[in-house]
Amino acid sequence: MPEPERAGTPPIAFAHRGARTEEPENTLAAFRRALEQGATGLETDAWLAGDGEVVLTHDRTVRQRLRRLAVARTPSSRLGAAGVPRLAEVYAACGTDFELSVDAKEARVAQPLIEVARTHGAAHRLWVCHPSLEVLAELRAGAPDVRLVHSPGRRRVRGRDAERHAAALAAASVDACNLHHTEWSLGLVTLYHRFGVRAFAWDAQETRHLRAVLAMGIDAVYCDRVDRMVAAVGEWGLRRDAHG
Repeated sequence: MPEPERAGTPPIAFAHRGARTEEPENTLAAFRRALEQGATGLETDAWLAGDGEVVLTHDRTVRQRLRRLAVARTPSSRLGAAGVPRLAEVYAACGTDFELSVDAKEARVAQPLIEVARTHGAAHRLWVCHPSLEVLAELRAGAPDVRLVHSPGRRRVRGRDAERHAAALAAASVDACNLHHTEWSLGLVTLYHRFGVRAFAWDAQETRHLRAVLAMGIDAVYCDRVDRMVAAVGEWGLRRDAHG
């Protein structure tokens, strides 16, 4: 895997579940608002609805008034009435001029969501995230046109484990590693870059956290506060331009 192309490219500013501090998370309104505020990427979570449609919600159940709807057993039309959009609706409403990071909440949703992105000509801007390297390796075999992200959650990656992990991701042609922002250091970012793997930082909520990981050379950040994130990435760009 080649070295990531980072020079002169701003880090991706992923709005975590859309502009969730202003609109209900993972809704069309939240996604639209995030893009209006300058987010260059959207982050969301995907499941298969009862009719096989790819729908975007964090949990496997959705509340509708006093009832709980199991996503896997509920048609996407009824989920839509509860505020859960289909992935196809996001592309229809928001276009495709943004990066899209999707946490595949079940392995079986990964291929269908890739097909939806392909249908809309957006596969090259899709980042499929999953905690299993084995699942990602299987996806890569049939999906050379999308970006794959290993998201190990809170699992710590240290020392020799980090080098082995970076090497394994490179061998499987996984594009990025997504760690909690507190896990990253300049040395760790440099290590993953050496193997041609991008470094993504999630839950970077405070301006000081955003500035810290951006200074390390991080390739993408995930944040709930879109205005704060966009401002921090803008500052990064000004500093880069000032130093040539």
